[in-house]
Amino acid sequence: MTDTDDGGEPTPELAADAQGRFPVPEYDDLPADLQERIAEETEKAGFTPNVFAALAYRPAQFRAFVAYHDALVEETALDREEVEMIVVAVSGRNHCYYCNVAHGALVRIYARDPHLADQLVANYRQADVSDQRLVMLDVAVKLTERPDEVTETELELLREAGYTTEEIWDIGAVTAFFNLSNRMAIFADWRPNEEFHEMGR
Repeated sequence: MTDTDDGGEPTPELAADAQGRFPVPEYDDLPADLQERIAEETEKAGFTPNVFAALAYRPAQFRAFVAYHDALVEETALDREEVEMIVVAVSGRNHCYYCNVAHGALVRIYARDPHLADQLVANYRQADVSDQRLVMLDVAVKLTERPDEVTETELELLREAGYTTEEIWDIGAVTAFFNLSNRMAIFADWRPNEEFHEMGR
């Protein structure tokens, strides 16, 4: 739940059940910079995403995780839609409940498509995506499932599909980061907010 202050803006509240296997701290007990970042996200979303509540358990790791996430999505050479497509295709293969739901909502919003996220989770190869983006997803999933088999061949496939060197780097970086995120979400039992289920429908 998220309360509303007298000015009408949502007040951050860290859900105690944001993660099932580790504690969730109280918002008022957090360092000021974490409070500020969580308040920004709460105002933007209208609720406090549970990933922030979960990560707040370890403030130094919260800062590092969020900083790298922001660099990936704010300074990427990829379209934001492509970033979220990678996240959901990878999270589908990893069976990550939190990221399937939370980033599935973002796919629906950025792609303006209420069905794409479900397709990507179930079987990305049957999703309604371009041939170029299918190559991107093939490489991301191979890096997820069989990283030792990724060679120059995969990079060449991406080049042939039309991706630039920077975009190819970002495909790898987004894939790698969200494999980390998926594994932590599963390990700590992060739970997606109810609001994510309905967004972009």
